[in-house]
Amino acid sequence: MDSFWDFFWFTVSFFLLMAYLVVLFQVITDLFRDRDTSGLVKAVWVFFLVVLPLLTSLVYLVARGRGMAERSAAAARRAQDATEDYIRSVSAGSTSPADEIARAKALLDERVIDQREFEGLKARALAG
Repeated sequence: MDSFWDFFWFTVSFFLLMAYLVVLFQVITDLFRDRDTSGLVKAVWVFFLVVLPLLTSLVYLVARGRGMAERSAAAARRAQDATEDYIRSVSAGSTSPADEIARAKALLDERVIDQREFEGLKARALAG
């Protein structure tokens, strides 16, 4: 780079390239996320994204921008619900120290474990 302006225009063009790539990946992600669109229509959009990328991505954003936002929000909601369900399922499986001690006491009463093992289980339940 010979001058400040060369560097400036390189920086601007690099930024625009990165912005375009972000838009392109968002369009492709939204296109394949949409279950209402047929495979043929998706193929046509992808074809035009390859042949006329800038124009096609702008047309897509104008024509389907509202739907993109709705599908993205729905995907985020589904991911949040799945995370909450997983957390609920994991936390439901955990037991309190009192439950663990009661279970250990039942094993002691049935003579499955001895007093030393019971004390070890009790200490571990109270510690953890």
